[in-house]
Parts: sequence; C-alpha cells; structure tokens
Amino acid sequence: MPLSMMEQGETRTIMEFLGQEEMKRRLQDLGFIKGEKIRVVGEGSGGMILMVKGVKIALNRALANRIIVADQHS
Repeated sequence: MPLSMMEQGETRTIMEFLGQEEMKRRLQDLGFIKGEKIRVVGEGSGGMILMVKGVKIALNRALANRIIVADQHS
C-alpha cells in the first residue's frame, strides 16, 4: 500500500519506490531506504510528518504516494 494511506501513529516497513531514479535517490538521501521502518507522527492537508531513522521529515502526499510500505499483516 502507498505510504500516503497510512494513518497517524502507524508504523510500517518501506518496501519499494515508484518513479524516476532521481526521485528515488532523493528519497534515499533523506533516509527512506527499503527495509527501514517508518512511522506517521502527524498529518496536515498538504502532507505528512514522518519519523524515519529517528528523524522527523515532512513529505507531501504526492511523494508519499510513490513510497510503497508493507501491510501490517505482511
């Protein structure tokens, strides 16, 4: 499921990225790495506040939609 569908307080695992290589590299530079746990700590109309590797990062929903996370039951 896309990261953008997660709700506040949920923690999941990053599985893959959709999009061009440049965008994937930018996300990886920010700490979004396959296998890494990610938690939604806040939400707004324009985006999400995420905790990745102990760092809070704000991400707009368009980018969050391109990050695929593992379902809780996976």
